[in-house]
Amino acid sequence: MGTAERRVAPGDGVTAPERERGREFGSDPGIPAGAAPWQSDVAEGQGERGGGESRPYYRPLWVEEPARKRRLPDPVRTAAVRAVLITAVTLIQAMVAFLCTMAGSWLAFPMVLSSVTSTVVATWGVLDVWVTRQVWNQRNGVVSAPSSTARALRRERRRARRQERAAARSQERIRRRQGGAGRLSHP
Repeated sequence: MGTAERRVAPGDGVTAPERERGREFGSDPGIPAGAAPWQSDVAEGQGERGGGESRPYYRPLWVEEPARKRRLPDPVRTAAVRAVLITAVTLIQAMVAFLCTMAGSWLAFPMVLSSVTSTVVATWGVLDVWVTRQVWNQRNGVVSAPSSTARALRRERRRARRQERAAARSQERIRRRQGGAGRLSHP
């Protein structure tokens, strides 16, 4: 049973596929042609079928929203994931060290030492994210503003490459036109 075949009968909340079988999207007078059943603009209580029967408004489960921020560059995202994992392990070690200390276990001292070491490593991980981000911005340029110098430099490099390719194509064209002309007949 497909999406087009599912309908909720008014009042009983049970699907009634046999009533709608064989119908396609847009064949219902309340739904514009080409529209899916959940895109109906017929509100509850304003059905267009006979007998004052109302049709429920179908709405999508979610609405796609554009991302507010651009995705992090791959090296920065990798460093961030690493830092989050290290920090999570550090917090778990600290909690186990605390619980072992409260219980008076022999494991408390080694866990405290390892959690101190993990804290140093987690600090390094967070700093690594910051350094990686700065390095990426330096190498690839900050392109947040239209007047960015990095963007202008890239534009100039593209223009230079385009001119080089055009010059190479024209040289090749000239060589092909000349064919055998200009070459010595004997080596």
